[in-house]
Amino acid sequence: MRSYEEQRQPNISQESCQQREALKPPEEPQAPSSSSAQVAPSSRKAENNLLERMLEGDNLRLAYKRVVQNGGAPGVDNVTVANLQAYLKIHWESVKAELLACTYRPAPVKRVEIPKPGGGVRLLGIPTVMDRFLQQALLQVMNPIFDAHFSWYSYGFRPGKSEHDAVKQAQRYIQRGLRWVVDLDLKKFFDEVNHDMLMARVARKVTDKRVLTLIRAYLNAGVMVDGELERSREGTPQGGPLSPLLANILLDDLDKELSGRGLRFVRYADDCNIFVASKRAGERVMESVSRFVEGKLRLKVNREKSAVARPWYRKFLGFSFLSQKQATIRIAPKSLIACKESIRELTHRTWSISMEERISRLNRYLMGWLGYFRLASAKTHLQKLDQRIRRRLRMCLWKQWKRVRTRIRELRSLGVPEWACFRMANSRRGAWEMSRNTNNALPTSYWEAKGLKSLLSRYLELC
Repeated sequence: MRSYEEQRQPNISQESCQQREALKPPEEPQAPSSSSAQVAPSSRKAENNLLERMLEGDNLRLAYKRVVQNGGAPGVDNVTVANLQAYLKIHWESVKAELLACTYRPAPVKRVEIPKPGGGVRLLGIPTVMDRFLQQALLQVMNPIFDAHFSWYSYGFRPGKSEHDAVKQAQRYIQRGLRWVVDLDLKKFFDEVNHDMLMARVARKVTDKRVLTLIRAYLNAGVMVDGELERSREGTPQGGPLSPLLANILLDDLDKELSGRGLRFVRYADDCNIFVASKRAGERVMESVSRFVEGKLRLKVNREKSAVARPWYRKFLGFSFLSQKQATIRIAPKSLIACKESIRELTHRTWSISMEERISRLNRYLMGWLGYFRLASAKTHLQKLDQRIRRRLRMCLWKQWKRVRTRIRELRSLGVPEWACFRMANSRRGAWEMSRNTNNALPTSYWEAKGLKSLLSRYLELC
């Protein structure tokens, strides 16, 4: 039976020759060879001993190393990553016996709410460090089985792929003339995954029933909220090492459907953008793909947040594009607003911490933020952010100089003329206004000497 898009092919044939050429199915490039890449087992029989492979010494040592590197908060049992080694020495033999006997029961995950930049909260589930260790060990033997068959255009939580790769692929589509995007938003994806549908897809390649039982146990472990256990009837909580792979397994059906229709798409976890040559084509794709997602995968499409629009009006993984043929990558406006809000919180003048500690925390946040957004063309934005940060720090410093005597002494030590010291110290203007007046007294060199790192300077180094 022909797909919906194939039935509508006569309409697409009316597009220009250039548009038809752009809509041809892409040739998937070959994945680069990597020393970390693993070869998927060649037969289903080889997967009957998946649990034994999970429990091999080398695999467990690697899992332990990665769990320790990732760190993170303790789960419901309050065992920290630092205590994992001691915990394993005491409990490992009994846990291993339970795994082999299919009687192991994971602990519930601890519910944590993370505020979203655009409002609302994202629900995370933090497993115990023991369950994180076991999930990581299971992930390492399952990932080669599934990843080799995933679409090239799926970038989320996969070896050798990143958010930057996904954004660059989206840029290439726009440069080829596909200047309309179907921005598909899945409503509460990680909270509403159907367990039976997910397990059926895992069982396509995993035949070890003990592993299937263990995965089902993790899905049904439940969530601890304010000391009360809530049973899990659907969803795969974000926060565990195994959840991203399970999400990719379920959404691989969407990837195959899009590829089968010859559509150009980029997917990172539950963020999926489909690029087309016209608004009309985008509306058809939005309607038909939404029916597939809701009918075949039993997921919900958020109609309010999904849209067919120009790429430069939408946000993808925190980035956007300039409305030019080059499709220059930029920082999305909402991402800049979120950054400014974080800077405001870190430089709140009523926060009683030393300037050294404030600058240290600012540096950690700013360098991490820039490390992600270094892909964008952002010299002007970074220059303005640097200026904003220095002004807010001057505001904090003026607030710390509460007394007139203190202000006179500090300004005098900075080389400010005597008459200006008395005039500024006795000013009735607020701290924010005085942060502008003290610009010459507290220049960029002053903050560099205090250890403040410049976003613009670091950006130019990375470029």
